[in-house]
Amino acid sequence: MKFQNITTFLLVLAGISVTGLIFLGCTSTSVKYKGNRLCLNQTKEHQENLNLQSPQGLSYNQPSVVGSDGKVIAVTPWLAPIVWEGTFDPTLIDSIYKQQNITIATTVFALGKYTQFLKEFLESAEQNYFVGFRVHYYLFTDHPEQVPEVKLGEERQLTVLNVPTSNRWQEITLSRMERLQKLIESQLINEADYVFSLDVDTKFYGRWGVESLGRLIGVIHPGYYQTPREQFPYERRPESQAFIPQAEGDYYYGGAVIGGLVKDVHKVAKTCREQLDIDAAKSIEAAWQEESHLNKYFLYNKPSKVLSPEYLWQDFKPHTNEVKIIRFSQVIKNYAAVRPNP
Repeated sequence: MKFQNITTFLLVLAGISVTGLIFLGCTSTSVKYKGNRLCLNQTKEHQENLNLQSPQGLSYNQPSVVGSDGKVIAVTPWLAPIVWEGTFDPTLIDSIYKQQNITIATTVFALGKYTQFLKEFLESAEQNYFVGFRVHYYLFTDHPEQVPEVKLGEERQLTVLNVPTSNRWQEITLSRMERLQKLIESQLINEADYVFSLDVDTKFYGRWGVESLGRLIGVIHPGYYQTPREQFPYERRPESQAFIPQAEGDYYYGGAVIGGLVKDVHKVAKTCREQLDIDAAKSIEAAWQEESHLNKYFLYNKPSKVLSPEYLWQDFKPHTNEVKIIRFSQVIKNYAAVRPNP
């Protein structure tokens, strides 16, 4: 085997693949602009296809969200950004993404009495959610006649998808991944660049923009961002596909927000749906349904960007020193009044 230089030899000797490094040395004057552009394109493609997988059973310290000095931490141990107020320039990042002509699909599930949250969700989204960008809402509901009329901005549209009624809120939650997977396969794969799946019993209070975009996005749950991982409400039964051992865990991710590139969210939805089916065949229902399976997925398939609790708060929680702005929050409600069963 011949090596072009000593660097390549050393990398191969160390067992490191050099396939993705071919264009990193684009310095020849003969290739000039085209070569440099090809180098950048190869690097971008490599980054977008990079799956941040970690092995099960790996021992390492739990990452913190807030440092010992009380300041928020803006990067994960695997070097993914944690998005907080002050970590991005809205004007700059908007101008960059405006040139890319992107479409953001957004799925929302409003079944049974949850249709009562639609008007506030949509109206607040139109004021704060990807303002100035192309957004297509896909609303799953069993009561299409109850969908309110909300004025949408330019290049914003809403598609209502009729689904069967369910007598258990757990079944509604469990079916979310399957419906998301099928929608991506039938439509979104050809219609959108990014997709977010959001809970409907929520309201936008501040900007939610392109700073939240990335290959695979998770949001830190507001109730557990300073909790030891041993106390996370993970699924702890080994017989469940969502099982996470006591000594493992990064953050506890909220199931109210799932997002990323269409192909990556499809992989999340498909994997979680398959794991849910395996559990169902054994009459197992994970502690927090699809949220438990999502946390299992994110533990071993790291998000490329993590959203701080600014992007998922709870209206009943008081403000904290860390959270300077609340962008998106779960509204106060009487669960007994809106859920079809306890």
